[in-house]
Amino acid sequence: MNNTVIKIENLGKRYLLMHQRREDLLYNVLANKLKLFCGRVAHPFKKSNSNSNLEEFWALKNLSFDVNLGERVGVIGRNGAGKSTLLKVLSRITEPTEGRISLKGRVASLLEVGTGFHPELTGRENISLNAAILGMTHAEIKQNFDAIVDFAGVEKFLDTPVKRYSSGMYVRLAFAIAAHLNSEILIVDEVLAVGDIEFQKKCMGKMDEVSHKQGRTILFVSHNMSAISQLCNRVICMEKGHLTLDTKDVNAGIKLYMNTNHEVKAFAEWLNDINNLKFKNPYFTPSRLGLYYADKSPVQKSITRQDKVYVEIEGDVEIPDSALCVGFALYTQDGIELFRAFQTDLLNSKDELKILDKHIILRAQLPTEFLNLGDYRVMLIALLHNRQWIINIDNNTPSADFTLDGLINNSPYCLDRRPGFLAPHLNWQLI
Repeated sequence: MNNTVIKIENLGKRYLLMHQRREDLLYNVLANKLKLFCGRVAHPFKKSNSNSNLEEFWALKNLSFDVNLGERVGVIGRNGAGKSTLLKVLSRITEPTEGRISLKGRVASLLEVGTGFHPELTGRENISLNAAILGMTHAEIKQNFDAIVDFAGVEKFLDTPVKRYSSGMYVRLAFAIAAHLNSEILIVDEVLAVGDIEFQKKCMGKMDEVSHKQGRTILFVSHNMSAISQLCNRVICMEKGHLTLDTKDVNAGIKLYMNTNHEVKAFAEWLNDINNLKFKNPYFTPSRLGLYYADKSPVQKSITRQDKVYVEIEGDVEIPDSALCVGFALYTQDGIELFRAFQTDLLNSKDELKILDKHIILRAQLPTEFLNLGDYRVMLIALLHNRQWIINIDNNTPSADFTLDGLINNSPYCLDRRPGFLAPHLNWQLI
């Protein structure tokens, strides 16, 4: 019996990018056309392609794989790898340039916050409208209505126009509708990052439920490797529109993603990278991230649990803001996030929260005595609390790698490495 529900053969999606020269800017175009018009009677705004160059960009190229019924496939890769384009093609939002796609069964897609919602309609009206767009019958909408409202937690705002909803309320309602559609295939993009931690756990539980109990197939795009590890039983890694790895060893896929998505490079090189111009802002512009010993000498690669190692972050603040949080996230080699730490963390109520201003250097000690042996990555993060990200870990943030080596402790019964992420050295007493 053939259990294949998605079959992709030599899939390709091409876009045409137009590059304009300096003289194509609006001011110069108008000036040149006006000169032309004054010199001789002509069509002053007739389109000319002489100064514009068209470039072919293949978001997907020669992509082929099958997905079986009930599989939970994580699609991972760095920004621009083609993940979202793939989901849009599978959701029939855009047509492929070449290749073939075969789908068996109904598809429920959640690609962008509020897709299919009408801002002037209420939550109640949008449930009926969006559910109908996704393919629910009137009887199915009536049957699932209460469950959708309860899952989304928007009962108080059910008769409020959704234009007044927060982005979190938007995504909760959109996911609730898609999750309750009786479809064979559920496609989810990185929209769950909008919701809070409690709702993300709720969504993960729902996707796990519909996969295991209902046998639905899930394609899940995410930069959250913990979510990929928890939900998926197969991983597809993409790079520049191509398939680089297709494996049921989820940890192997995550490790490949971590090694390719976050290139370790000199900080000056990272700052000069044209792709990182979006990180330039007046609130915090980083200039250095590094690991250092107590004597301020830089960590080369390997450290022990007995070493005192510090994370240092240097940068500039043009506009001081009390909401600015600067810190780092610590990841394992498998892409599991262990913790996040910020300069706004206070040890006790008497500590004063200082507002960062001008040129700053922040220093925090790594809790090496709690870590297990293995490879780790420190990743820079910065945000304005509850307002906006400045440097997000999902966007190729600068990072520093290190290896924890040696012995966990001096006990003759201690293994070189213990199971689990942490291996704290506790003080035991015989009472």
